[in-house]
Amino acid sequence: MIENVLLLKLIHVVSAAVLFGTGLGVAYFMLMAYRTRDAFIVANTAGMAVIADAVFVANAAIIQPVTGVQLALAIGYSLWEPWIAVTFALYLVIVACWLPVLWLQVRMRNIARVAAEEGTDLPARYHRLFRAWFVLGWPAFISMIAIFALMTFKPSLW
Repeated sequence: MIENVLLLKLIHVVSAAVLFGTGLGVAYFMLMAYRTRDAFIVANTAGMAVIADAVFVANAAIIQPVTGVQLALAIGYSLWEPWIAVTFALYLVIVACWLPVLWLQVRMRNIARVAAEEGTDLPARYHRLFRAWFVLGWPAFISMIAIFALMTFKPSLW
């Protein structure tokens, strides 16, 4: 039993690190590519970001709630513990932000590829999508930090 709980904890922590780290890395490289205003660099970076999100973030996003629920039950927590319930709500915020972010990244990649092929500047549409992508990243980032705090401190909320 203890070995199973420790294995679940390891998987949960590693997948949280993958989710947070990949998200932060993608955000950093997308921002740095955007700052160049070079359609070729933006297209290539966005292409890699889409792959990273599809491979790493998507899998970690599936693993997180599965291992989280299993851990809570194995340790003896109710899934209705306030800190766990808030964690679930924050996780839904993350997913609600990430799904459109992934869609935006695909659109941004495609727009940047066309601009790179045509040798033109990134169009206004790209900049609008980038702003939306940037804004959606903040609630997800803040929610991840809040979840880490809740999991660490397990506060009595109500």
